[in-house]
Amino acid sequence: PDSFHHADHVRMAFLYLRRYSALEALGRFSTSLARFAAAMGKADRYHETITWAFLFIIRERMARSSRQQTWPEFASDNADLLNWKDKDDVLKRYYKDETLASPLARSTFVLPDKIS
Repeated sequence: PDSFHHADHVRMAFLYLRRYSALEALGRFSTSLARFAAAMGKADRYHETITWAFLFIIRERMARSSRQQTWPEFASDNADLLNWKDKDDVLKRYYKDETLASPLARSTFVLPDKIS
């Protein structure tokens, strides 16, 4: 659990999206991540809005690519997705800090509330 970091989450989402349709990947990835967190005794760490938002952004980036990419290619082309809790965190373009910190956003996907 201590070695499963944000970049590993992004890679796993990428792999799910390579294998399944977007909606199936969303369901499978979210369920797997929530179960993993619970199994590690950290069920409170699962955040549905962050999970879903990243998965949707990853899917969009994959679709915009002119070719099917390997993980190293995708990671290199989308380094901004690998930054976590950084001043340039990609979700800060779409969400207010207080929204992501809310209990609602943790338990239910909340639509973006900031465009910049």
